[in-house]
Amino acid sequence: MLDQRDIVLIPIPFTDLSSYRRRPVIIISNDKYNRETDDIVVVAMTSNLKPADYGFVITSDALELGSLMRPSRIRVDKIYTLAQSIVVKTFGRVSETTFDRIYGLLTELIAKNS
Repeated sequence: MLDQRDIVLIPIPFTDLSSYRRRPVIIISNDKYNRETDDIVVVAMTSNLKPADYGFVITSDALELGSLMRPSRIRVDKIYTLAQSIVVKTFGRVSETTFDRIYGLLTELIAKNS
């Protein structure tokens, strides 16, 4: 079963559809949604550490389970809904503190303009 905060690998096709590359994402949809649908809602992770307004860098210290091969940037402005069936494997879980940071940035991203 896939849970909120899990880090999973998914195949992302190249633009010419000739092949794909496995990319990590973090599940942000809640466990009820994950159990009741065939989908998950995720945010992207990247090894590109270039600053981004709606992202932050994490290391293995930010995980409750598993480890990262290298520091990675979470990008909460890259949100996807994916079929659970395409998940290749689960290799970690972000801590509640890290998820709170994700949640906070998501809230900023969708905040009403004043």
